Amino acid sequence: MGEMGLRERKKQRRYQAVSETAIGLFLEKGFDAVSVAEVAAAAEISKPTLFRYFPAKEDLVLYRIGDHEDEAARVVADRAEGESVIGALRAHFLDGLRRRDPVTGLNDHPAVRAFYRLLYGTPSLVARLYSHLERSEAALAEALGGGLDARLAAGQIIAVRRILAEENWRRVAAGEGVDEVYGDAVAAAERAFEQLGRGLPGLA
Repeated sequence: MGEMGLRERKKQRRYQAVSETAIGLFLEKGFDAVSVAEVAAAAEISKPTLFRYFPAKEDLVLYRIGDHEDEAARVVADRAEGESVIGALRAHFLDGLRRRDPVTGLNDHPAVRAFYRLLYGTPSLVARLYSHLERSEAALAEALGGGLDARLAAGQIIAVRRILAEENWRRVAAGEGVDEVYGDAVAAAERAFEQLGRGLPGLA
């Protein structure tokens, strides 16, 4: 078990190193101006090896937020006994706002801002992001028990989280400070999760 864990950690470090190398090049030169061969050369691996790690060029960027893919599902699965699904997700999102978690859009660190400008400013990355969101929906639907009702609920929940984060990011990108946006972000999240609770009474 220890050896397997070590191999997995080494593998994850390789993935992260290649992803960070690629993102650095994309930020410097632009996503479309950098070839996969150039990324492979900078990461000191072969092009076929790179494609074994990352099937698509866009995945080099999306890897940075890959650990958030099953976040909502994990929140639901790990919620306290007696806590509702909506209540757990609401508390988690509000905690993210307090921590200025980049995934909530409420973070103005220069590196975070540069990453999100790259992500939202590149059409192919935006398109690939929706695959990430679809996998998030699927994981959450499974955590909710599967079936059509679970999928419908998961779609609504993931959409609310995305829209809240995008609104926060839009304001931060326009030059507003995170402390200035925070109060409105909390109020918007409270309203959104309240509406989810009304629309999904079985999860509230």
